[in-house]
Amino acid sequence: MFGKGKIRKLALWLAVGVALVVVVGVGAQRHCAAEGNDYESIELFTDVLALVKKSYVEEVDTKKLIYGAINGMLASLDPHSSFMTPESYKEMKIDTKGAFGGLGIEISIKDGMLTVISPIEDTPAYKAGIKAGDQILKIDDKFTKDLSITEAVKRMRGQKGTKVILSIMREGFERPKEFPLVRDIIQVKSIKYKTLDNGYGYVRIAQFQEKTDTDLAKALNALRSENGGALKGLVLDVRNDPGGLLDQAVRVAEHFIAEGQLVVYTEGREKDSKVRYSSRAGTKEPNYPMVVLINGGSASASEIVAGRQGIGAVTH
Repeated sequence: MFGKGKIRKLALWLAVGVALVVVVGVGAQRHCAAEGNDYESIELFTDVLALVKKSYVEEVDTKKLIYGAINGMLASLDPHSSFMTPESYKEMKIDTKGAFGGLGIEISIKDGMLTVISPIEDTPAYKAGIKAGDQILKIDDKFTKDLSITEAVKRMRGQKGTKVILSIMREGFERPKEFPLVRDIIQVKSIKYKTLDNGYGYVRIAQFQEKTDTDLAKALNALRSENGGALKGLVLDVRNDPGGLLDQAVRVAEHFIAEGQLVVYTEGREKDSKVRYSSRAGTKEPNYPMVVLINGGSASASEIVAGRQGIGAVTH
């Protein structure tokens, strides 16, 4: 049962809500009458923004509203377009440097859920059994449903030796499972290598960082030295490689592609959005047999490299 005072308050809030809908609806009709007019659409956006700031039941953060609007706009285009805030750009720069304090997990938002793209080898997450495709439902006692990527990263990163608990849901789990982890300094080694058999080398690329191209050249030189000065074949492993810097993907591919051949290109309506990256002059690997290993955790730059070799990548 409601008292008269509560009924009056409820009626008032309902009236405000109806008025908000009516005003926004009328504004939308008024501003969108001239379809295709960008200035009219921008005016509509500013009107709605001002109305929300004035009439919403709680005070709102203008930056948060604008960032949310931009993300919504880009999400309407395709699953791969997204907005990078200054904070998320800073985190990306840290990642590509190859050293940070945390758990060692590459994450993304998939179907509205915080999802593991891949664990980084030899890190707390990798050793604890976190897998690509795992959904992170909670970080400690905080549900991730309404967290942005940047906020989730901030909660998982921290000083070496501190603890964090991830609540994970995985295909085959009947209920979420808690994974207690201890943060460490994550030193991401971009390149690992070894000789598999006489004359046959193996190179693993964990992530495309600032020095991946340089480290690859060193690895290939070392493998040649170990095998009498030449290689008979090579296995290039980019399984669970979440990608990284585009220019490093191009430079890695250049080791195996003749000068002038196309590596990757971007396409768009504007002339300056059409960019072609072709293999430059430089030291090239001999035309020996080569196999690329990929899986569901291979993404972005690793897909470019695997797809461009022209040898048929092997899914494993």
